[in-house]
Amino acid sequence: MSACGPGSPGGRRAPSVAIIGGGVAGLAAAYQLRDAGLTVTVLEGSPRLGGKLAVSEVGGVEVDAGAEALLARRPEGVGLIADLGLSGELRRPGTTSAGIWTRGEVRPLPRRQFLGVPADFDELAATGLLSPDGLDRARADATRPADPPDAGDVSVTERVGRRMGQELVDRLVEPLLGGVYAGRCEDLSFEATLAPLAAAAPRYPALSQAVASLLPAPSHVAGGPPGAVAGEAPPVFTTLAGGLGSLPPALAGASGAEVRTRATVRELTRLAHGWRLTIGSAHAPQWLEADAVILALPARPASRLLGGVPGAGSAAAALAEIRYASMAIITLAYPAGAVPGWPAGSGFLVPAVDGHAIKAVTFSTVKWPHLGRPGPHIVRCSVGRLGDEAILQRDDAELAGLAAADLAAATGVPGAPVDTRVTRWGGGLPQYSVGHLDRVARIRAGVAAQPGMAVCGAAYDGVGIPACIGSARLAVDQVLGYLRTREPVSP
Repeated sequence: MSACGPGSPGGRRAPSVAIIGGGVAGLAAAYQLRDAGLTVTVLEGSPRLGGKLAVSEVGGVEVDAGAEALLARRPEGVGLIADLGLSGELRRPGTTSAGIWTRGEVRPLPRRQFLGVPADFDELAATGLLSPDGLDRARADATRPADPPDAGDVSVTERVGRRMGQELVDRLVEPLLGGVYAGRCEDLSFEATLAPLAAAAPRYPALSQAVASLLPAPSHVAGGPPGAVAGEAPPVFTTLAGGLGSLPPALAGASGAEVRTRATVRELTRLAHGWRLTIGSAHAPQWLEADAVILALPARPASRLLGGVPGAGSAAAALAEIRYASMAIITLAYPAGAVPGWPAGSGFLVPAVDGHAIKAVTFSTVKWPHLGRPGPHIVRCSVGRLGDEAILQRDDAELAGLAAADLAAATGVPGAPVDTRVTRWGGGLPQYSVGHLDRVARIRAGVAAQPGMAVCGAAYDGVGIPACIGSARLAVDQVLGYLRTREPVSP
């Protein structure tokens, strides 16, 4: 990375940035650096780019194997797609209604709730999600003393369960947060996973009142997907016509960066004027020098790299505290005419307390009509939660059979699928455990002490695509701020 590049007047070489990690955060960082007059290299250890974004064929239909929707109301995702000239590829969901399979049937998800925490107990009662005793316990939120405003971070179970009872946590909050993090409410941080609610809660005596303050007026609600109020424009979620797995190659191509796969970075060494990266195996190492480095890696490999950097021990230790959950996506294709009256909703969630193999189901060709009719019905099932790795030890055929059996039990879908695909995401989802916000602050403080270094990705400010893109923006700003303070380097 020593050759002159764009923006290097007078023969001075362009400053260089190495981005370690070719997921959506790393590629977004590379794209955001495209006009900065830098030489940018993206190093990805695996054979492909994209991280948890990937698309492949099932039953003759190209379907996402990782994330399949992005939050449309956060500007980072749709804004980046617009910058790429892909706004015309955005697709709206065909329906936003969803349910929860519990207590013997698929029941409607309450519309006035925030990630499962309800604002309207009468509406909750109408869904039948809770037993009479569980509903009475939830209603007690309105009469309980207000929580102290400075109670500190606690688990979702402790905060919501104390206000509204364990049954509500088990049958409503856990399925929603489990779908996002593959985690467990007794471990997940209230402040980090329910941040808007945590910010609003001190202003209200009841948690349900704080939820209501986050939602539109009831007259605006027409039905909603998990964790949000639907029936509004623009839609809560969106996707791309070719799947969200088509976003990484578009970002890589538009970034102008040099992108290398199968390029695992094993070591970082601080130099007088930058960094040296050791790449590849110990038997045949390669080296790359850069003025600045962005770590767009999961927490554990980032911790290992920082562990060998003098002065970065506190950041490395904090990164090592972040656990990850493994999961699998099982995609099933059913013949188009096999199921008269195919379910009209977008899918349903499954509480862990009910003991089923699957934790969520999406009727993909119902939710995303652009996937095409006539053609097979595509159903997406997910399995795996933190601490539940045993189910993932089963082979692909057995996992597909378990998913099809649960789907039949929940919906009455007869027969076997005509095609299946099992995609395993080992260590795929970071856990925002109690104390997560303090942990991230320690990481960023430790990294900021290293000249020309920044971090980004799903481990910090949110696991969704817009949040990852937002974290990339922060990392880019940090690196550019550092490079502006440096004198130009002579050839």
